[in-house]
Amino acid sequence: MNQHYLHAMFHPQSVAVIGASNRDESVGGVVFRNMRCNGFQGKLYAVNPNHAEIQGYQAFASVEQIPGPVDLAVIITRAALVPGIIEECGKRGVRFALVLSAGFRETGTQGALLERAVIDNAHRYGIRLIGPNCLGILCPASGLNATFSNGSVPAGNLALISQSGAFCTAIMDWAKPNGVGFSCIVSMGAAASMDFGEMLDYLATDRLTDSILLYIEGIQNARRFMSALRATARIKPIFIVKAGRHAAGSAAAFSHTGALVGADDVFEAALQRAGVVRVETIVQLFSAAKALAAHFRPGGNRLAIVTNGGGPGVMAADRAADLGVAIATLADETLQQLDTQLPDTWSRGNPLDIIGDATAERYRHAISGCMQDAGVDGVLVILTPQAMTNPLEVANTVIETAAQFNKPLIACWMGEVQVTESRQVFDRAKIPNFRTPEPAVEVFSFISAYYQNQQLLLQTPGPLAHHSEPDEEGARLLIESALAGHRKILSEVESKAILAAFRIPIAKALVAHSPNEALVIAEELGFPVVMKIHSPDITHKSDTGGIRLNVGNAQAVRSAYQEIIQSVQKHSPNARIEGIVVEPMIIKSNGRELMVGVTTDAVFGPVITFGAGGVLVDVLGDRAVALPPLNRFLTKDMIQRTHIAKLLGQFRHMPAIDIAALENILLRVSEMVCELPWIKEMDINPLIVDEHGACAVDARIIVDYLPPSADRYAHMAIHPYPTHLITHWQLADGTDLIIRPIRPEDAEIEQDFVRGLSAESKYFRFMDTLQELSQTMLVRFTQIDYDREMALIAVLQQDNREKELGVCRYIASADGQSCEFALVVADEWQNKGIGNKLMSCLFDAARAKGIRVMEGEVLEANHAMLELVRRLGFARTVSAEDVSIMRVVKQL
Repeated sequence: MNQHYLHAMFHPQSVAVIGASNRDESVGGVVFRNMRCNGFQGKLYAVNPNHAEIQGYQAFASVEQIPGPVDLAVIITRAALVPGIIEECGKRGVRFALVLSAGFRETGTQGALLERAVIDNAHRYGIRLIGPNCLGILCPASGLNATFSNGSVPAGNLALISQSGAFCTAIMDWAKPNGVGFSCIVSMGAAASMDFGEMLDYLATDRLTDSILLYIEGIQNARRFMSALRATARIKPIFIVKAGRHAAGSAAAFSHTGALVGADDVFEAALQRAGVVRVETIVQLFSAAKALAAHFRPGGNRLAIVTNGGGPGVMAADRAADLGVAIATLADETLQQLDTQLPDTWSRGNPLDIIGDATAERYRHAISGCMQDAGVDGVLVILTPQAMTNPLEVANTVIETAAQFNKPLIACWMGEVQVTESRQVFDRAKIPNFRTPEPAVEVFSFISAYYQNQQLLLQTPGPLAHHSEPDEEGARLLIESALAGHRKILSEVESKAILAAFRIPIAKALVAHSPNEALVIAEELGFPVVMKIHSPDITHKSDTGGIRLNVGNAQAVRSAYQEIIQSVQKHSPNARIEGIVVEPMIIKSNGRELMVGVTTDAVFGPVITFGAGGVLVDVLGDRAVALPPLNRFLTKDMIQRTHIAKLLGQFRHMPAIDIAALENILLRVSEMVCELPWIKEMDINPLIVDEHGACAVDARIIVDYLPPSADRYAHMAIHPYPTHLITHWQLADGTDLIIRPIRPEDAEIEQDFVRGLSAESKYFRFMDTLQELSQTMLVRFTQIDYDREMALIAVLQQDNREKELGVCRYIASADGQSCEFALVVADEWQNKGIGNKLMSCLFDAARAKGIRVMEGEVLEANHAMLELVRRLGFARTVSAEDVSIMRVVKQL
């Protein structure tokens, strides 16, 4: 892949500061001084029509008068002037702009119009823009400090992206004395043009960045954010702090940036899907930054605590329990060894209390024993300054001992005056150190959680059980009919019909329009029955007396009909009454009442909810949320995160429920929200589940019209499996093949396919002599993000299993306009047209995503591939980096 297009923004060869000033206290004065004094080696231009010279540099009246090219324009003027300046930059060929000016969306309608003009002009000329209303960007490696902050930061491997300029200045002031360096700091401001997704795409490829910190107040583009977050988190740790966890904070965040702020539990669910770690406070983010800068990399979450004071050890253990950190159980051999090295009064367990008179040598023995224990993933060493202990001597011994092992170590030197020098020693040794035990345990928890998440991402899901196909067309027609009648709330009968179309078991419901008709239906269904009001204006039927349960005979049916009508007319006189719904009374003596629902989040779109049902849903507020699409792993996790989960297993006389039936319903609901973008809300409540299965007793669905979009999954933050790309195709000899997008459960057939390739085919495809795919490569090839890449496989049904015959794939470039492709066909299936068909399908998939150019690299010796791409219309040129490689390009 070519160098990321944002590279020139962070490493520009020329920068123009528009609004540069001679006044030291002004923003323009500070920014220009920072650019002068932080080692920027490129050309620096001052633009100010009122001065001939700025801080010793020639000043130009406008960008148009600058004699050389300009990579980056830093704009610090009145908001009203910015749209025109952006247009001047566009005509001048400036590629990137940084708008520090305020006075846009955050000020109201007039400011929003100005911001729209800025963005429109930037788009017209292809300018990538950060801001407005931001602090700026800083990249120590290139000497770029285009901020109005006093001071800079050391170069390092951490990147920070923040929607708060104040947060950036705080962390910049904190970084140097704490020995933490940064690859870049980006203040996004309003993020009107470039957002977190685009920044993450760049940082994923940036060789200077090892870890990423995000401060988020709101999200502009959920799809791009999630795609970039998931892709980047696979290769680099990401830690996030989000403002606005509660309503008051969310309102403040919106007024600050104008970005959308969704429900906090939905945001949490989104981060879980991305494999990143969320911290709750700025202090915790600072602590995580310190540990990441020290290359702190635990392999698990089993912690050993070594302390010379019992109290601090207990405090650390308590905090570990709060956070789910396992207190490591020391092996018998470790305990026996430590018994020979430590005094008789040591604690003989974890925490390891090595007593207040602990010497440096005693610390050495305790730490070494823990590090050598296979059941320990990391060690927290605590010291309280007691008369018998030399803090600095112990610190030096701890550093020396830690260097002998690969496991991480955290230091907690409590106090101040007697331990200041020790902390400085730890900083120089790049060992994370803290003043109190709690933040030390928190950092271990956060970072071990990230690496545990990465291990989970490497797990290969097994094949999914076969499911009967839903009747999507029938469900769609029901929704369209309701909308055509200007109805957005579906009746219970319509709602249940849609559930049935997706193979969700329902309690059959029929509508009666008279007492006698209700009786006929009840006789047909069988007693006892449930009777409910049928009205588009009533959501909670029980609140109006609109429901009767366990109606057991003919006379009771007629009476119940009249009673319901009269009660509803009394409580809701304006409600439209369209009859009475009659359905069987579901009696499950071991049944649990649950709720499965769908809501639409302002940022992340459809969200699936699960929790306790019946009246408990409002009383307990017991819900877990997840972003679709779901798989079985996610449904299991969702169920376990609720309080009601404890009642689903066997207890007392109650057998465990059919958990697979519950999981299937969650998977079916996931299918519904993926394929029916009209659904805005849904409640299945109660869903009764027992040991024999599940049944949706009541349901309500709210739908709405769709905005125009070429993307059938535009309503979702995470792109689901694209079933519409499945193609059935036949070879000339009559062999039936299926061409379809790859799935995570294809890992086994993908591995078999690569193993079966000849050595030459493997070399032509991977330009390497690998024998088979590593686990990491296998996951990377099968667990793809369908929003930004596609892999199509040709499969043959053979001996009741699929066999992969060929695969082609593209990965979109960060600009979204081009992609790189790869293709390989099994040796024995070559020259049958499979490669040509796969590429034709890949072209269609790429075009549908708006990709205009497909390119790739082919070894010059791979004559068959070069002939295929020639027939497909690719242009060929010799690679500038290697004459043995041909660069092939096709305009789509």
